[in-house]
Amino acid sequence: MKLTPFTNNHIALGAKMAEFAGYNMPISYTSINEEHQTVRNNAGVFDVSHMGEFILKGAAALDLVQRVTSNDASKLKEGGVQYSCLPNNDGGIVDDLLVYCLTPNEAYMLVVNASNIDKDWAWISQHNTAGVHMENISERTGLLAVQGPNACKILQELADADIANLKYYTFVKTRFAGVDNVLISATGYTGAGGVEIYFKDEQDNAQKIWNEIFRVGTPQGLKPIGLAARDTLRLEKGFALYGNDIDDTTSPLEAGLGWITKFTKDFTAKAILEKQKAEGVSRKLVGFEMIDRGIPRHHYRVQDAAGTDIGYVTSGTQSPSLGKAIGMAYVSKDQSTEGSEIMIMVRDRALKAKVVKLPFLD
Repeated sequence: MKLTPFTNNHIALGAKMAEFAGYNMPISYTSINEEHQTVRNNAGVFDVSHMGEFILKGAAALDLVQRVTSNDASKLKEGGVQYSCLPNNDGGIVDDLLVYCLTPNEAYMLVVNASNIDKDWAWISQHNTAGVHMENISERTGLLAVQGPNACKILQELADADIANLKYYTFVKTRFAGVDNVLISATGYTGAGGVEIYFKDEQDNAQKIWNEIFRVGTPQGLKPIGLAARDTLRLEKGFALYGNDIDDTTSPLEAGLGWITKFTKDFTAKAILEKQKAEGVSRKLVGFEMIDRGIPRHHYRVQDAAGTDIGYVTSGTQSPSLGKAIGMAYVSKDQSTEGSEIMIMVRDRALKAKVVKLPFLD
């Protein structure tokens, strides 16, 4: 397994470790519920250094980004970030990603899922017909996500720039924790507020940043958080997880990602997705709450009241914030309206659930 710059830190802290996307990653330190509530109510630190980062530079950099992504990156100004996806030739999703505008028209950073780094690199390279300079900096980039309502307040003393007032989906480059050229963005995967911190993994930068964050944060209740709580946090906010809720067989329109699918430009599978928009999709990704007692899990079948299969669960858990079982599922269009009663097949038992509006937690 690959290691992040913080693997030894996690082990020293007694984290439960497991393989994730080829990396030895911390799943939890104490309990999922405790870590989840720490982030929702205060602040926690996630090691997400396994994520992939690509730099695209050159006169045709924006054209390449526009051609391979669904959102309209021409709207980005320097310091802006955009959520987007890479449609495949059939209208499915190669990956979802963040696009960072380093220099308008000329330089962008794409942040992709760890499990898709090689696939995404090959896909984008295939479309790079204009000689855009591409650099995969994933292996030498460290990334910490400090998430929670008090995250920026805790970290502010370590940053030369004003990060406490950083607007959502923007970033700054600044000196942070004694390290130069650190990119700090008001992004994350928890919906709890906070920032993501990117830095070059060199000259002991990782340990400097880790130690300083916990030096100022520990007295204020900041704690390390594992990937298990990251999953429950994102699900409460209705954020899609690649490989569960979206993949090469699901279209952004089916997944409720029409808002990042802009038909004002040319991009891969535009015609297919335009047709879907015009004709409507036959299935939709919806949120649901369990009525009967039971925990929905990935790939559990979904049925209607007559016992006919109408879809499948993509993600499910017991929500620590809401105290109830929740999930997301693809269901047929006619069963996708809010309030519809559906049946989740849990160990061959049909348990009642109802379709609810996303996100589960405002």
